[in-house]
Amino acid sequence: MNKAFVREDSDNDDDELPEQAPALPGGKNYMTPAGHQRLKDELLHLLNTARPEIVQLVSWAASNGDRSENGDYLYGKKRLREIDRRIRFLTKRLDTAEVVDVANREWTDQVFFGATVTYLRNGEDEHTVSIVGIDEADSLHGLISWVSPMARALTKAREGDVVTLRTPAGVDEIEILTVEYKPIELPPPH
Repeated sequence: MNKAFVREDSDNDDDELPEQAPALPGGKNYMTPAGHQRLKDELLHLLNTARPEIVQLVSWAASNGDRSENGDYLYGKKRLREIDRRIRFLTKRLDTAEVVDVANREWTDQVFFGATVTYLRNGEDEHTVSIVGIDEADSLHGLISWVSPMARALTKAREGDVVTLRTPAGVDEIEILTVEYKPIELPPPH
């Protein structure tokens, strides 16, 4: 094949699509203090540890000569692009963050962001969930995003209320048993 038709610029690989943040309703990016701290810690780790290590590796690999078949150089450049993309993502998320601390909230039995809600689903299964930010959601640990269908169904309801949740399987009845506002513990990052 003619070299004129071969793209050798590995800096613009097709698999390097920009990381997109999930759309934020109304441009709001609510977070718990723990979630905000977790994103900040990740950003600082990338800036102060991970990125400098990869820059050093790429610099060393580049000094070895031929870059076209240098695995350390090619992998390092790719990893550097991934880190830079994640840094941009985290910076944007932190810039738009609105930290909501439930410790400063007056007591209420109404469900809002940061609430820990125990409910009965269809009169059978009891569940407890905490309503957190988009970047903190982890359904395995009972942390649901404030924009999720469940959180939207629960929001503004009170203890004792019964709300409906439309699911692909049909309509579920959700009876709210308790509403608490307490600091939310996030599981360790994956």
